[in-house]
Amino acid sequence: MLPASPDDALAPDWLQEPADPNDLAPGVWPASARRDADGELELGGVGVAELRARFGTPLYVLDEAEVRAHAIRIRSAFDAAAAAHGTKARVYYAGKAFLSTEVARWVTQEGLRVDVCSRGELETALAAGVKPSRIGFHGNNKSVSELERAVEVGVGTIILDSAIEIERLGAIAERRGAVQRVLLRVNSGVHAETHDFLATAHEDQKFGTPLEAAPALVERIREIPSLKLRGLHCHIGSQIFGSRGFAESASRMIELHAALREGGELPLLNLGGGFGIAYTSADDPTPIEELADAIVDAVARECEVRGIPVPTLAFEPGRAVVGQAGVTVYEVGTTKEVSLGDRGERLYVSVDGGMSDNARPALYGSQYSARIASREGTGAPVLARVVGSHCESGDIVVDHEYLPSDVTPGDLLAVPATGAYCYALSSNYNHTPRPAVVAVRDGQARVIVRGETLADLLSRDAGIAASGAERTGARTGEGEA
Repeated sequence: MLPASPDDALAPDWLQEPADPNDLAPGVWPASARRDADGELELGGVGVAELRARFGTPLYVLDEAEVRAHAIRIRSAFDAAAAAHGTKARVYYAGKAFLSTEVARWVTQEGLRVDVCSRGELETALAAGVKPSRIGFHGNNKSVSELERAVEVGVGTIILDSAIEIERLGAIAERRGAVQRVLLRVNSGVHAETHDFLATAHEDQKFGTPLEAAPALVERIREIPSLKLRGLHCHIGSQIFGSRGFAESASRMIELHAALREGGELPLLNLGGGFGIAYTSADDPTPIEELADAIVDAVARECEVRGIPVPTLAFEPGRAVVGQAGVTVYEVGTTKEVSLGDRGERLYVSVDGGMSDNARPALYGSQYSARIASREGTGAPVLARVVGSHCESGDIVVDHEYLPSDVTPGDLLAVPATGAYCYALSSNYNHTPRPAVVAVRDGQARVIVRGETLADLLSRDAGIAASGAERTGARTGEGEA
């Protein structure tokens, strides 16, 4: 087995060798995560061995109490920050992070609204009983049918993304005899300090309209009787630490907001979300209370300079609500020692999932943590890479981690902070069924999204109904070469 290598050249600078590779880093794992007397990981009071026995692996596990606690904390932080400046705040749960009817109920019961960006997300929110008036509808290419449905059910706010969409929605609302409330999405030009694909406010990308183009579009919206402009929307990116980018974006948006108020009321300003979470012990996200105070303070200063009231402020955290609440449980299949000469050595640990259940490492180079979950390891820490079972060299689950050297086939391995953008981005790559999502709370576990089976995959293959000869590819008088 590979020896511990504290000076391993393959280890990134941010990754520190742990004194105990079984420790669960606070702030990365759900608050309920603990090891029992035998070293087995428990989540929400349920052991991972029980979860595997009942639901199999891979398995997404979501701590309900953790989701609710984050929703309450975020809403309370922005409520308090807004109240300090004589205004109000709205918090929308960004459904794209992870959406099911159960999660939609949890967050709305804790006072959040819901943001959706597709017909499927809209229908899921409606099926959960979310009031349409408390739903916001995003998207750069909302179809006619999607807009028709949103107007039909009375979605509270539709965020307009282009000149074409203004005309499209105006015609739909007029035909239905409705007056639809809208926001205009604007690119503030502030580039979030994040991956390029996660930065959404710079000019060369698909969302929104540039600052300089916004006044003409606002004028057009105000000309259409079937549209009611409620304000502006901006989103600078995702997985952002610190408040500097938000403050700069707020400054530019308030300047535009103040100029546009001269032509009519603009009671709402939505500053988006993108608040970061910890995926590894090296991550140090800004506490939400500090972020809320800093962002709202920045807005209030800009409003005071211009002598205007602070508008109602809206925010759209998704990852920050659900990310830390999720843990994915895998089973180890094989391990492999790889020596790279003078560069060092690495232990490859293969698990029964991969990029089909967590695409973020392949898409963004995202970093995660991992721990043996079915027991405590007794070996010294070794540099490891957790990889999946897919036929891709880029099928990496955890790129860099120290695991006990005695990790072995049959062990359960847990990857924390997978509540956001894991199930939501999952796929059937290599004809792999999507895992179930199980909620845990107070020692109980229940399925909230059923896992797919091989029968589910085959049920969509129209060729299954073909004749036996066609199904097997057999041909009369022909055999294998």
